Amino acid sequence: MVSLTADLSPLSPDRNLALELVRATEAAAIRAVPFIGRGAKEAADGAAVDAMRAFLGTVDFDGRVVIGEGEKDNAPMLFNGEHVGSGSGTGPQCDIAVDPIDGTSLTAAGRQNALSVIAVSDRGTMLDASSVFYMDKLVTGPAGVGVVDIRLPVAENIKRLAGALGKPVEEIVVSVLNRPRHEQLIQEIRDAGAGTRLMSDGDVAGGINAARHGARTDMCIGVGGSPEGIVTACAIKALGGHIQGRLWPRDDDERQRGIDAGLDMDKVYEADDLVSGNNTIFVATGVTDGQLVAGVRRDGDYLYTESVVLRSASGTLRRVASEHLVSKWL
Repeated sequence: MVSLTADLSPLSPDRNLALELVRATEAAAIRAVPFIGRGAKEAADGAAVDAMRAFLGTVDFDGRVVIGEGEKDNAPMLFNGEHVGSGSGTGPQCDIAVDPIDGTSLTAAGRQNALSVIAVSDRGTMLDASSVFYMDKLVTGPAGVGVVDIRLPVAENIKRLAGALGKPVEEIVVSVLNRPRHEQLIQEIRDAGAGTRLMSDGDVAGGINAARHGARTDMCIGVGGSPEGIVTACAIKALGGHIQGRLWPRDDDERQRGIDAGLDMDKVYEADDLVSGNNTIFVATGVTDGQLVAGVRRDGDYLYTESVVLRSASGTLRRVASEHLVSKWL
């Protein structure tokens, strides 16, 4: 078995893998472009899945899909348990989480913050929480480590984070998915004196922006997808931030399915529970414009994409700006 941590030299396959994966997210984002603002989220997602799967097949690694498209979107490819990669047997063995479009509704409506996302970690290190669809999450940057806790009232966490950041509570901005289930949470944030940034979708970008240095938000909280929680954890490890999650079953049947799958419904999952080890890679390419990355843009015979690559082993966030000939995508 070849580990992602086997070689950290300048020629490490780990580093090469991170950049190779960008090609897959770029392809998915580009293929989704014709569907932006067209109200056809299934068609957008299908095109992105096809493109990502095709490009992953050229990457020299053995990726086992832990978080995929199959159960969530009834997709025939990139399903949980599928193996992706070139099949050469020479690359690292990894767990992989894919979301060809995080924000299909955003894409269909032509809104901001839709991304194409891949996250990987060493084989056997990524939590499989697919039996429980939702997770209650708390994400901050490095200032929140050892300071905030999802078990505390939101007002207390806001107060603590403000103190750690050295700024008044009134300047704290909290990202929350704009859902009926969050009405009370949103009110509690505002009652505490902080501001809110309400997201229509795309809580992966929301979590990363909360953890990223110099971003406009300080915290991301609330109930979103469990798969997105695992993906976000891969990015947060590279940013040195804080993430906690509690599974949020919708009914007793789902709760029992989680228990049967070996999940602890009462546990607060820390970063190392969501993704163990300190060797994660997160890559994302913008489909539509957002705070994290710009969306795909066409100018004459060229397509322009912007991506981010985060590696926890090196603690780096790199931006990749690419220029593609349109003729190669026709």
